[in-house]
Amino acid sequence: MSSYLLAGIDGSPESAAAARWAAEEAVRRGVPLRLVHAQTWLDDIHADPSQPADVRALTTRMVSDAKEEIRGRRRGLEIRAELIGGGDPVEVLAEAATKSEMLVVGSRGIGGFEGLMVGSFGLALAGRCDVPLVLVRAGDSERPAAPDGAEVVLGIDTRDPAEDVIDFAFREAARRAAVLRAVHGWTPPPAWGYAGWVSPRIEAGQFAAIEAELLGNALAGWRAKYPDVVVVEDCRIGSGASAVVDVSSDACLVVVGRRRRPHHIGMRLGPVTHSVIHHAHAPVAIVPHD
Repeated sequence: MSSYLLAGIDGSPESAAAARWAAEEAVRRGVPLRLVHAQTWLDDIHADPSQPADVRALTTRMVSDAKEEIRGRRRGLEIRAELIGGGDPVEVLAEAATKSEMLVVGSRGIGGFEGLMVGSFGLALAGRCDVPLVLVRAGDSERPAAPDGAEVVLGIDTRDPAEDVIDFAFREAARRAAVLRAVHGWTPPPAWGYAGWVSPRIEAGQFAAIEAELLGNALAGWRAKYPDVVVVEDCRIGSGASAVVDVSSDACLVVVGRRRRPHHIGMRLGPVTHSVIHHAHAPVAIVPHD
């Protein structure tokens, strides 16, 4: 496969949803789909010591069943399924994804926090994957790719717009014939007017105009490059993460960025991306950029 989509599966409802979502995206792009399961010691947790081959057989069957389910849904799609291993599953999947167009994995919250979307595995993978990573929850694959009125939501930093992230969002909107909603959240200066955070109305209008102009400038060249994509510029007071999450309920895809870092020390995700992948109400694509 010279060009393909990669989906990580583990037998969970979330990974099944990820495989179905990835299949639809592969059809949309006209590329094959590769399903992989990264083996870990957890695969042996219920092993019978007298029959050590049983667990591998069950895992192999899980991968095969996932392949057959997708084949039943999309008979014209070229699919390959396999077991991979050899180390930490996060690193194994990230390495396997380097030759793919996109990696898709299932995501579920842990610990019972309402609205928490992603567990530690998805969070770690989001910080290491060098190709666009899409996190899909159970149920997301059953939503239409671009129902009437649905949008691709792009979270954008107008002070430092990332070209790879913007281009990805425009491409996905074009593939789905969806509206692209470019969202920029901004916060007023700490001392805003005589009463601290309370600003005279004229100052509020001036700040809003400046922020809206910055958003328009960041998108101008991309509008020209993708003239058929309808763009909504959404500039609002508040944090960038809250702005994106607020409009994600009816989105078919949310797109945010992650800066590539040359080291493995400290946080691998910015605060906006970190918050969005936890709380967004739609599949989230994390696009690495320089």
